[in-house]
Amino acid sequence: MSLIVQKFGGTSVADVEKIQSAARKAIRAQRAGHRVVMVVSAMGKNTDTLLDLASQIGDDPPAREMDMLLSTGEQVSVALVAMAIHSMDAKAVSLTGGQIGMKTDNSFSKARIESISTERIERLLDDGNIVVAAGFQGVDDELNITTLGRGGSDTTAVALAAVLGADACEIYTDVDGVYTTDPRKLPEARRVEVVSYDEMLELASLGAGVMHSRSIEFAKKFGVPIHVRSSFSDTEGTMIVAESESTTQPVSGAAMTAEEARITVLGVPDVPGKSQQLFAAIAACKVAIDMVVQNVGQSGKADISFTVPRGELKTTLAAIDSVKVDLGASGVTHDDKVSKVSVVGSNMAAQTGVASQMFRALADAGVNIQMITTSEIKISALVSKQQSAKALQAVHAAFGLHQRPADAKSWSQIKAERGKADVQTLVDRLRADALEALTLTGISMTDNQARVTLHGVPDKPGIAADMFEMIGKAEIFVDMIVQGYDGEDGSTSVSFTVRESDLAASLKVAQAIAKKHGMRDVQGAGGIAKITVSGIGLRSHTSVATLLFECLAADQTNVEMINTSELQVNAVIDAAKANQATERIKKAFADSLL
Repeated sequence: MSLIVQKFGGTSVADVEKIQSAARKAIRAQRAGHRVVMVVSAMGKNTDTLLDLASQIGDDPPAREMDMLLSTGEQVSVALVAMAIHSMDAKAVSLTGGQIGMKTDNSFSKARIESISTERIERLLDDGNIVVAAGFQGVDDELNITTLGRGGSDTTAVALAAVLGADACEIYTDVDGVYTTDPRKLPEARRVEVVSYDEMLELASLGAGVMHSRSIEFAKKFGVPIHVRSSFSDTEGTMIVAESESTTQPVSGAAMTAEEARITVLGVPDVPGKSQQLFAAIAACKVAIDMVVQNVGQSGKADISFTVPRGELKTTLAAIDSVKVDLGASGVTHDDKVSKVSVVGSNMAAQTGVASQMFRALADAGVNIQMITTSEIKISALVSKQQSAKALQAVHAAFGLHQRPADAKSWSQIKAERGKADVQTLVDRLRADALEALTLTGISMTDNQARVTLHGVPDKPGIAADMFEMIGKAEIFVDMIVQGYDGEDGSTSVSFTVRESDLAASLKVAQAIAKKHGMRDVQGAGGIAKITVSGIGLRSHTSVATLLFECLAADQTNVEMINTSELQVNAVIDAAKANQATERIKKAFADSLL
């Protein structure tokens, strides 16, 4: 008999009527021949009410007691849902996180799942019950109640689907699927029928509120198909699986993260080990950084810029302050009135001109770009918060995301083409003591690379678009692009990597660009290599970049460029040291490599 995990968020169980509706969906699935596990969040604004009560008691309540308090919201919900199922003449048993065997570490408010004991759930299912499990919570070794943090109920649902070998994990929410962007921000957003794990991971990290990235990491790791559906209609929704909707469309979605903060650490000595020292201090505070840009050092100094969630700015600045003297940095600047606009697509890496198309769309909308980072499937631009809505609308329209791709496939088509071998899950790899352990899919080195840097790039709209249109016309393939602050005059620097065989042509184009726009100078160098660490959980495991930089520092290898994404961490280094560095990194991450 097949098994389905159904997750109902807070808006889906916000009142008695909605609780009864959720109960009916579960009963209908059971009567269709499925065994059913429900994962339920706290009712509506219940968590907000509890947080308000805590704030009235004191400004800094103990983390343990906060988890004890917040866990009660889900306990109310699961009991009421089980009662509703009983009232409809079906059998149900409600369970807390501890009762379902959800074992976590002791990081209160941000706990990670270590193991799930399924014996009790299996026994209850065998007895004909619908199991109603509390999301968002577990217990540690001391039986303290812990909570999983933002998106914790999604994570609970997908984790249960993984360990139970469920056929699907249905996420019921107040939207009817995954859209090309947030439909509340852009009415012309289109619902997609299929989106890949990798695309959804990037979109989730960028603020797409449908799913949290930790739950997508679980799904990708263990091959769990996720079905995002509306609690209030029978719309088919969206399947999140390994495949994409289209094999040709370069961009499948756009996102805007409104509440960002940019930090720049100025005048860091351009020597091995400094990046590691900086990011280790931040990682110790469990702050996930993004859009990391280290410009090419001049006069023995470099500036390192990166973004963090606006709510983490104070914590991050304190971490930097604790190591600022040892870093030898000359200063720190920050701006909390910025937003990040990104485009995401699995087919992006195979097509040229995607970056210049995005930059041109922003330029035509009069939006200035403050920072740029790129990855295999994502291009992000940091813009002023005031211009963020206009920026999102511009890139969404530029890539025609409101229109269904001509080669778009439905989930039923993809499923039929898969064949049985492709749907085998990775459940046999489950490690009882480390469900949320870091899983790396590869550590690789790309050699024969070159880097071009333009200094003194005017900080105004249209420059990036013009640059990369000129580079594209020269038929030069660009890999990494990073843009960061270049000095106190407000200008920026833009660096990009190309094949070493294209260095001379790239420098010629760069010099033409510099002359046209009055830039300060152009630098270029061959003999570099890119080291890439790929995997699942790179963002949520904040120690990954730290360990990478530790390995490079141990070899006295300086980092010339950095960029990060949900799926990869890339570092550009001296090619002469690349093989040795790659082997050291592989040894350091041996326990996490597939």
